[in-house]
Amino acid sequence: LSVERIYQKKTQLEHILLRPDSYIGSTVKTTQMMWVLDEEQGCMVNREVTFSPGLYKIFDEILVNAADNKVRDPTMSCIKVDIDPNYDDSERKVTGGRNGYGAKLCNIFSTKFIVETSSKEYKKSFRQMWIDNMTKTSEPKISVNKDEDFTSITFYPDLHRFGMTELESDTVALFQRRAYDLAATTSGVKVFLNGKRLPIKSFVDYVDLYIKSNKEADTQLKVVYETVNPRWQVAVAPSSSGFQQVSFVNSIATTKGGKHVDLVADQLNNKLIEIVKKKSGKSGVQIKPFQIKNHQWIFVNCLIENPTFDSQTKEFMTLQPKSFGSTCNLSEKFVTQASKCGIIESVLSWVRFKAMEKMDKQCHKSKHVRLKGIPKLDDANNAGTKNSSTCTLILTEGDSAKSLAVAGLGVVGRDNYGVFPLRGKLLNVREASSKQIMENAEINALIKILGLQYKNKYESPDSLRDLRYGKIMIMTDQDQDGSHIKGLVINFLHNNWPNLLKHNVIEEFITPIVKVFKGKQEVPFYSLPEFEEWQKTTPNWHTWRVKYYKGLSHLGHDIVPIE
Repeated sequence: LSVERIYQKKTQLEHILLRPDSYIGSTVKTTQMMWVLDEEQGCMVNREVTFSPGLYKIFDEILVNAADNKVRDPTMSCIKVDIDPNYDDSERKVTGGRNGYGAKLCNIFSTKFIVETSSKEYKKSFRQMWIDNMTKTSEPKISVNKDEDFTSITFYPDLHRFGMTELESDTVALFQRRAYDLAATTSGVKVFLNGKRLPIKSFVDYVDLYIKSNKEADTQLKVVYETVNPRWQVAVAPSSSGFQQVSFVNSIATTKGGKHVDLVADQLNNKLIEIVKKKSGKSGVQIKPFQIKNHQWIFVNCLIENPTFDSQTKEFMTLQPKSFGSTCNLSEKFVTQASKCGIIESVLSWVRFKAMEKMDKQCHKSKHVRLKGIPKLDDANNAGTKNSSTCTLILTEGDSAKSLAVAGLGVVGRDNYGVFPLRGKLLNVREASSKQIMENAEINALIKILGLQYKNKYESPDSLRDLRYGKIMIMTDQDQDGSHIKGLVINFLHNNWPNLLKHNVIEEFITPIVKVFKGKQEVPFYSLPEFEEWQKTTPNWHTWRVKYYKGLSHLGHDIVPIE
C-alpha cells in the first residue's frame, strides 16, 4: 500500500460522517429503558425504547440551541434556534452548547437543512438551504419583512445513516418528551408541539407528569419542591424502585445524572440518615447514606457554568460542584418536608425487612416432626405432621403450672397437646433490637416449637398448615404477673405475625381467682371486681366459705381437665 492510501487526507466534514461516534454518539440503534410521554394516560412512562443515539443527539442540538437563546435573551416569548458558535471558554456561560458544532452536526447528518430568520428591527428576512449532508448550499435569500421576529430551523435527517427508512414511533416519542423537557426548563417561554401549546407552565407541572405514572401505588406520591435560587429548582419524592432521578443541566437531559444530582442527594442523605438512625436505633441493621438514597426520586433543573460531560451524548454531567458558578443549599424547611413525604417510612420499612430477613435465617425452612435441643418441651405427637393444625401448644407460667398441664394430658392424651413452660416474663420484642431477639433463647424456642417463619405473613387459613401447632393456649395465673405474661405472648405474635391473631390462634386457659362454697353450691369468680360485686349484691355472703387461689399450683384437684 502506498503512503497516500494509508494516510488518507479527509476534510472535517468527511471525518465527521466517517466517524460519527466522536461527534454525535453511536448511529447504531440501541434499546434502553427511557422515560417517554404516554399521551393516552397523560403521564410519563418508563419503558423500553429502541432509538439511534446519534439521531436523538442531532435533534437535541437544535432543541438545546433554542433553550440557549432564551438564556441570552430573557425577553424571548417563544422558542428561537441559535446557531452561534460557542468557542470562547473565557466567557462564563450557562448554555447547553459548548464546542461550536451544535446545529452544524444536525446539518451534516441531514439530507436537507433550512435556516430562516426574520427581524422587525432590520425589516428583513433571511433564508438559506443546505442539502446532501451539508455538501451543497443554496445562495442566501434576503428579502423585506416588516412584521415578524422569528428563527426557524427545518431539517430532514439522513435516516439511512441511522439504520432507518422513516422516523420510528419510539424515536418520535423521545422527541416529544424532549419538547416537554424544554417547556419545563425554560420558564416564561411558550412551547408548541405540532401546532399545539404544551400544558407545562412550570417545573412543578412537569414533575407531576412523572408522579402520575405511579399508577400501582394506593395513594399518589407526595412531592416536595423548592426553588433554591434562580439557577436551581429541586423536587423529591419517595421511590419504591430504587434511586431514580430526572435532571437537566442548561436544558440538557442528563438521563444518567451527574455531580449536580449528587450534590442534592448528598445533602438530603446526610440530613435524613440521622432521622432514620434515631427511629431504627434497635433494628440492628447498619444504615449507610446510599441506602437512604435508594428510596429517593430526585428531580433537578439547574443552570451550570461551562458544564462538562462524560460523552458526546451528554447524559452524565462531570463538572465538580466548586466550578458550578452557583450554589444549591437546601433549606431546613425543604429537608423537614422531605422527611415527611414518605422517604423515611420507606427506609424504615426496608430496615424492618432486613432485620426480619436476618432473623429468618434462624428459622427452620420447613416444619419438623421432631425437635431436639429444647429443654422442658413436652411436644405433641402430631406436631409437625399432616395433622399439626389440630394441635395446641400450652404455654404455662413456670414449671409448677407445667406440672398441672401435664397432669391434664393424662386425661386428654398427648397426640394433640404439647406443653412448654415460660421462664417468667417473655421478652418485649417491640422494644428489643433484632440482636436481642436473635440471642433470646426463649423467643427462638417458641419460633422453633411453633414452626414460625418471619417471611411468612400467614394471610390465609391454609397458610397455617405450615405451622407445627394450629393453636396456642396461654395458661397463667389470674394475677397481674399472669396478665403481663399473657400480653407479652400476644405482643410477640402481633408484632411479627398480626394475621395469626385474625385467625384466632390464641386461646386462654381461664382459672378462677376466687371460689365460694355453701353446701353443695360452688361459685367461681375470674376477677376480683367480679367477686366484690357479688359481695355487694349478696346480703348473706359472709355465710359462704371463700377460697382464694393465688396461682395455678393452688388449684390442685379443683382444676377442670381439658375436654
